Amino acid sequence: MISLQQMRYLVILSEELQFSRASERCFVTQPTLSMQVKKAEEQLGYGVFDRATTPLSLTPYGQEIIPILRSILAENDTLRFINERMAGKIKEEIRVGIIPTVSVYMLTRLFSMFAEALSNVRLVYLEHPTEVLIQELEKGTLDLGILAGPFQQVKYRTVPLFTEEIEVYTALGDERSIDVLSLDGQQPWLLSKGNCLRTQVINFCNISETAVGPTWDYIGGNMDLLVEMVNMNGGYTLLPAAFKSAKENPEFRKRLVSPYGSPAREIIGVFPQRSYKTPHLERMVKEIQLVFSQRSDVPLHILDWK
Repeated sequence: MISLQQMRYLVILSEELQFSRASERCFVTQPTLSMQVKKAEEQLGYGVFDRATTPLSLTPYGQEIIPILRSILAENDTLRFINERMAGKIKEEIRVGIIPTVSVYMLTRLFSMFAEALSNVRLVYLEHPTEVLIQELEKGTLDLGILAGPFQQVKYRTVPLFTEEIEVYTALGDERSIDVLSLDGQQPWLLSKGNCLRTQVINFCNISETAVGPTWDYIGGNMDLLVEMVNMNGGYTLLPAAFKSAKENPEFRKRLVSPYGSPAREIIGVFPQRSYKTPHLERMVKEIQLVFSQRSDVPLHILDWK
């Protein structure tokens, strides 16, 4: 059987698909990495990488075993961590990934919520777009993901945290609510591609991508900027109900209605089915549910993030 170190080499090379970058991450020279990978393949009896492609690609065999090797390494890291924690050498760490349009209003509250309740745990918060967050969960670099659903995979537990209404910010209309059809022909101010809120706005408001640019070619996730664009140029944007901006005009914040109900998104927590950190993760999930859960007085139409 190949060694744990060789397993690590194979997994890192499968992520980088270039010997130069992989060798830097492994802190070895390229010839050393190449030799160890070849030796591991010989011991396994099958090639893991197709070297005829640029960049490298996984062989069918490699596609099957890399997830297994990643799982073995994760279990070994868990065992080592538990031993070191029992010896009092390290403090337990939980890495939480949050999508930007949730972290903007949730992160400060999470910090204060868990600073005392989980004082024996080091919490690390990372902000990622949905696709990247899911990739990091797959790599095992995150313990808990907080994102907009739906999301289902057998090896993860998916827990609904709360349902959040999405409101429209616009000067249009005099009432506290506005019909989605009233937005036709108006300039939509959207976050950049990769933010799920952008996709949700486009789908719910039936916006053509060609209608968004080249008028608005913005790369970023700053919702305060969207508020300012509406203030200065008219049009509209959609904002999570929990997000509040010091730049917004309260009279511009309105409920968006349609025959299907008001748009909303389900915020979920995702973590591995098997984890020695599960008690802490379950406690965090319950606290988030208690603080952020709320009932709506109107029918809601749950939007997909894709």
